Amino acid sequence: MPRPEVLERVKQAEADADEIVAEAESDRDERVQAAREEADEILAEAEAEADELEEDRLAAAREEIDAERERIVEEGEQERQALIDRARDRTDEAVEHAVEKFEEAVHAQT
Repeated sequence: MPRPEVLERVKQAEADADEIVAEAESDRDERVQAAREEADEILAEAEAEADELEEDRLAAAREEIDAERERIVEEGEQERQALIDRARDRTDEAVEHAVEKFEEAVHAQT
């Protein structure tokens, strides 16, 4: 094979190799970009899921707090009513006691 042909074939082989390398680099870049986009999508989905879970937990905590508050208010109302009932039941006793003390004071002055 004459020398110019060999040189031409070597140049062609180098050009082919350069083209193969360029295509491989381009393919690599496309795959890296696609992987990044997929990772971004997975991250966005995970963040959305975490936000939803957080909202669900907050809602459940609020419901629990509201239920506890209602229980405490109801308990307070029952205690208040019990105190009112006891006070009413003891009204006669208190009046009697006051009258006795008044009579004792009046008798003590006479």
